[in-house]
Amino acid sequence: MSEVQLPEHGSEHDDVTGVDADRDERVAAFWEVARLHAKISGVPAYFGPTPLESVPPPAWSFGDGADQADGLLDLVLAGTKTATASALWDYEAEDEPLPEPGALSIILDGSGHPRALIETTDVEVVPFDEVEEEHARLEGEGDLSLAHWREVHERFFTATASHGHGFVADMPVVCERFRVLHAD
Repeated sequence: MSEVQLPEHGSEHDDVTGVDADRDERVAAFWEVARLHAKISGVPAYFGPTPLESVPPPAWSFGDGADQADGLLDLVLAGTKTATASALWDYEAEDEPLPEPGALSIILDGSGHPRALIETTDVEVVPFDEVEEEHARLEGEGDLSLAHWREVHERFFTATASHGHGFVADMPVVCERFRVLHAD
């Protein structure tokens, strides 16, 4: 997604698919509560378990380290951050599908504890130098300006790239918007 946080796939996410059993248990317990609070429990039990009941959504952290993960999560929990951005080339290099509207994610803090359930509401791929002021404001960082967003994200995309293209001003960026369905 976006921000300058834990590496996920050239985005601000830290993919934690290889986490330890304790973290898996915490994510499963959070998911059990979050899906009930968010009223996404699925159909009645007589139809059998649904995928939403069996498999939690992906769990990841924003940014490029524990401090960034915590700082960005604080912005999400405060309602200041409702968007993120990632390098399209990182998704491609890691053979990861792009986020889609309706997709759910569990957001972890810098210690790997699940803290929020979000739903992607909009996804758009645009060149870096065409990201709009509104998107920068929705990311909720710094002074909320596009100039700040560009400065921070150029550094982030350069430092965390999992592809071999380097940074270029017109590189494709995945701009994602989301809403919080449940927070702990």
